Amino acid sequence: MKVRVVADSSANLFQVEGVDFVAAPLKIFTDNKEYIDDENLDVKGMTDDLKAYRGKSGSSCPNFGDWTEAFGDADVVYGVALTSKISGAYNAAHAAGEDYMESNPGKKVFVLDSLTTGPELELIVEKYAELVKAGEDFEAVCEKIQEYLKTTHLMFSLESLQTFVNNGRVNPAVAAAAKILGICIVGQASAEGELQQLHKRRGRAKAIAQIWENMKNAGYNGGKVRLRHTFNEESAKALADIIKAEYPNSDITIGANRGLCSFYCEPGGVLVGFEGGPLV
Repeated sequence: MKVRVVADSSANLFQVEGVDFVAAPLKIFTDNKEYIDDENLDVKGMTDDLKAYRGKSGSSCPNFGDWTEAFGDADVVYGVALTSKISGAYNAAHAAGEDYMESNPGKKVFVLDSLTTGPELELIVEKYAELVKAGEDFEAVCEKIQEYLKTTHLMFSLESLQTFVNNGRVNPAVAAAAKILGICIVGQASAEGELQQLHKRRGRAKAIAQIWENMKNAGYNGGKVRLRHTFNEESAKALADIIKAEYPNSDITIGANRGLCSFYCEPGGVLVGFEGGPLV
């Protein structure tokens, strides 16, 4: 029996040890160029282009066909997609899964609406892999992954709001003032799957300290942490050091954001996926 795990590229993953994994790429576009968020994307080149660009930009999710292609010929597919509150990725994946099962009697597909993005998706993919390698049956995997989602979280810090300006979501004067004052926006993915602004902190150190405070408030007690940054490894390492000082045995990894996450986070952005308690 062929089992495959799939996710969209907002998970920042292109391979997962020990399981058959496929990433369905999102796309980032401007009026004159399109960037495919796959392993071949030059993220630095894309962010440099976007930094100089002042027109409209946006992103598009994997469509029905992209997800069907990602499923391949698997007998069992476990999927996870970017929060349905800000993307159509989940709806497309779910529809593709329903069609796949109808067209291939006996095959099974389950797609989870992550209600989040970035490194929290990464944690979910890791959990899928753990359950698959443990030999759990389909029903058990579906049940356990939904329970696991209740214990994972996403916090973030943004240093630039230019992408939101280009999309007409933030006043240019507000974004300019924040940049001049060195203001970082600290927020989280809510339990409903929306990205919420929680705090404004001046400078990287204060933003990282606020993320750590938020993590503790969300029930962090030494579980997994996945730190992903857009050209800001310094802040990611600083947060890792803070966590390790209190939880020296915690499982922490640091890595770079890929295309979709770098597009929205912009240079300086930090995303933190971690295990904690249920959001309230």
